[in-house]
Amino acid sequence: MRGTEFAELSAFVAVAERGNFARAATYLRIVPSTLSQTIRSLEERLGVRLLHRTTRSVSLTEAGERLFDRIRPAFEELHGAVESISDFRDTPMGTLRLSVSTVPAQMILAPLLKDFLAAYPAIQLDITIDNTNSDIVSGRFDAGIRYGKRIAQDMFLVRASPESRIITVASPDYLATHPRPKTPQDLQQHACIIFCLGTQQQLIWEFEKNRKKIEMTVSGPLIVNDVDLMVKAVRDGVGIGYVVEAYVAADIRQEKLIPMLTDWSPAYHGYYLYYTSRRQLSAPLKVFIEFLSKRQNAFRQV
Repeated sequence: MRGTEFAELSAFVAVAERGNFARAATYLRIVPSTLSQTIRSLEERLGVRLLHRTTRSVSLTEAGERLFDRIRPAFEELHGAVESISDFRDTPMGTLRLSVSTVPAQMILAPLLKDFLAAYPAIQLDITIDNTNSDIVSGRFDAGIRYGKRIAQDMFLVRASPESRIITVASPDYLATHPRPKTPQDLQQHACIIFCLGTQQQLIWEFEKNRKKIEMTVSGPLIVNDVDLMVKAVRDGVGIGYVVEAYVAADIRQEKLIPMLTDWSPAYHGYYLYYTSRRQLSAPLKVFIEFLSKRQNAFRQV
């Protein structure tokens, strides 16, 4: 295979894995226009269209899917071969792709990005925010960070957050005009902000006290799938929210949010970094796991 052919196929795999020309170009360290021309050259050489392109998305054609399925294992082997010699390098390098839901992205990743990238300047972090609990294997991610209960049992886990709990919160303005709920059942008389994990998948509110468990589907005037928007709406007095206590700890200290039904707040499983053992861990993932573990040990000692 000539060098130009390999470059074209590498470009195609990068676009197919990321579904986006800009992200693929960043990964390959080339400008998007060069990447686009490379893909066009590949399609012209093969005589078939491999990608459907719109202004908003990129998807594989039937021919593209067939090509991608056939060459992806070969590129995985090449990637693994390169990573297998990483132990001989003094500095870990390469790209680390993470799939992370919104809360841990802000609560866990955001505070450590600067220190991690400063410690490992040869590593590039490629982070995708995804609240749909998508499969990291099919998405070609090295690892993910999710709520513990939502992670498949065949994954390896590393704790990524300290202990917390899920609580209901409201703003002082909301409570000035509405009675504070005393039991979970009282929430049926309140405006609750509904959070959807994915397409129309409403988050169930769970409560527990003296081994009695209650699961509720709440109702209210607002449905969102973004945690930050939900928290802002609660602050503005739109209604009651259901959120990880650690995520809104600053708002609670500043009395912008008032916790409620805390005696009914269930134990929280916390967030974990997870990855599959189906292939050897890359050098970037190894050092990230070590970095994250040290960070958690520091939190526990404070």
